[in-house]
Amino acid sequence: MSDLMSPNEIQDALVKVPGWDIEGISIVREFELKTFSAAIAFVMGIAISAEKLNHHPDIDIRYRKVRVSISTHSAGGLTNLDFSLAHLCDGL
Repeated sequence: MSDLMSPNEIQDALVKVPGWDIEGISIVREFELKTFSAAIAFVMGIAISAEKLNHHPDIDIRYRKVRVSISTHSAGGLTNLDFSLAHLCDGL
């Protein structure tokens, strides 16, 4: 299990993943893709990255919009792993 990040560590990490916001004990971001097919392909990319990290986000697909919510549920909040996955999502 990963260690929970302090509020200061979270704020420092947020600077490195622009567009992500805090919502409760998660980081969230909405991506808008050009087509529904592109949104599904994007989600598949997230799935592959998540499997490699063994860390799985909550994903909501609404036509061309994909909302990703990431938290380390087993730790009860945010860890470095969450920001690693957010960075991978941004790279897709």
